[in-house]
Amino acid sequence: MKDIPISDKIPELDIAIKAAIEAGNAILEIYQKDYKTSTKNDNSPITDADLKSNEVIKEILSQTKHWILSEEDKDDLDRLSQEIIWIVDPLDGTSDFIDKTGEFTVMISLIKNKKPILGVIGWPTENTLFVAQKGSGAFRFSNEKWEKISVTKISEVPKSRTVGSRHHLSDKEKSFIKKLGIEDFTSIGSSLKVGMISSGEAEAYITTTNKMKEWDSAASYCIISEAGGKMTDMLGNDITYNNKDVYHQNGILVTNGLVHNKIVEEFKKLK
Repeated sequence: MKDIPISDKIPELDIAIKAAIEAGNAILEIYQKDYKTSTKNDNSPITDADLKSNEVIKEILSQTKHWILSEEDKDDLDRLSQEIIWIVDPLDGTSDFIDKTGEFTVMISLIKNKKPILGVIGWPTENTLFVAQKGSGAFRFSNEKWEKISVTKISEVPKSRTVGSRHHLSDKEKSFIKKLGIEDFTSIGSSLKVGMISSGEAEAYITTTNKMKEWDSAASYCIISEAGGKMTDMLGNDITYNNKDVYHQNGILVTNGLVHNKIVEEFKKLK
């Protein structure tokens, strides 16, 4: 694989990319065989692939000595005193993995002073990566090459191609999307929704749930920001990371930036 075309790489960048690729390979190996599925305390599914990916990622990231907050490990709140931490979702889209849609990802981000400064999303089944480093732009690796990616210039909400969850789309979200006059709506698994907006293939992702956690969005936050788009909660508040409460209480809105405020204004009217 050719090096990502970023000249002022921080040392963690190549390490995160390596971790995402190797974890993705480990996931694919399990994906093609029989594997065990069980249920976590919060009723969400977990497979051997989640655990194997977590192992691979931790082993590679551990050379940096930064704390790791991972979906699959017990949360050690000593992380709160750290200026820099990793936030990891070893397999985002476990339901898509189980349903064999191929729409699952590996998410790795580096947080400094509560803000993502690095984001890597690996899409194993397509041999694709979305990567960003703060201040250096966003890139996509596919078809064996790197290209710089950016959001679209569409500024009218009804014309915005909108993506949403395949497994968790609520009636509230459906009616809100309809109220916005949006007709082009696609259900897609995992963090690929943000990858599409960052690559100019969609304009908005709307979720009002309070079940999203920091590892579901940290890598995406850096990528969408560097691609020229925007991520906030549904009320337009900025999002921070390495908080004691890892839940995003007011949903997530990801857009190309140009339709962002209009969607927030409409959402506030529902309150």
